[in-house]
Amino acid sequence: MFERERDRERAAARAGGKGKNGDDGLTPEQRRERDGKALQEKQAKKAAQAAGASSGGGAAAGKGPAKK
Repeated sequence: MFERERDRERAAARAGGKGKNGDDGLTPEQRRERDGKALQEKQAKKAAQAAGASSGGGAAAGKGPAKK
């Protein structure tokens, strides 16, 4: 019995409080709002990068000559 408890303590120490299911103190509604904002920012950043890449004019900038 004692060995099992010690192993659990060691496993918890190794985890270091990591994990997706950690309690962040938010309600489900607050978590949805936070995650939604993060997703919108990520999508906006990706769209901006795509727009920047498409306005390069021909070959991708810094990638060498265009292949034909």
